[in-house]
Amino acid sequence: MTALRFPRGLYGVTPEWDDTDRLLRAVRQAAAGGMRSLQLRRKDVPAATRREQALALARICRELGVVFLVNDHWELALEAGADGVHLGRDDGDLARVRAQAPDLVIGASCYDDIGRARDMLDAGADYIAFGAVFPSPTKPAAVRAPLDLFARARELAASRAAPRPAVVAIGGITPANAALVAQAGADAVAVITGLFEAADVGRAAMECTRPFLPPRADAPD
Repeated sequence: MTALRFPRGLYGVTPEWDDTDRLLRAVRQAAAGGMRSLQLRRKDVPAATRREQALALARICRELGVVFLVNDHWELALEAGADGVHLGRDDGDLARVRAQAPDLVIGASCYDDIGRARDMLDAGADYIAFGAVFPSPTKPAAVRAPLDLFARARELAASRAAPRPAVVAIGGITPANAALVAQAGADAVAVITGLFEAADVGRAAMECTRPFLPPRADAPD
């Protein structure tokens, strides 16, 4: 299986929960179900709350072996000991962040724009993220990224030096449709509601992870 700069499979993204203990319990359940990476995404909270959760999540992710990223705030990612940062269009210049924080994993939102993806890879992105793939309760007005975009994105990523950058899908992804995105060419799926608001977080994680697992040697043809 091709080596990637970012984990293959389920990429959890935190919901807007202020209850940190509840969040940590859910992260444990998701990791037990196969979640390989996690992003702290808190847009409209006091900086102190974001920092508190970043520190707590960095600790538990180290314990669980989960790659941990902070959305938007690369300085906070460094302070908390996170593995990386995710940058959107308005979150700063990726090349500058790469120069100032060379060891961080950096992901970039590319929406439905393959040209932006090329620019982000040139600037040093470790993964490029596209979406919303399906209607998203988190961002209902988000631009839609068609499934056929992922084959093009994967081809673009494959042109880079190994281990290659990953291609991530986000937006409206659930256990019921994660396989469609994997089949389209995504290396990982970023999931908020379909994971953390599920009745059984661990089971939801397993179902989102399954499409990315290698075939079993004893599986029938």
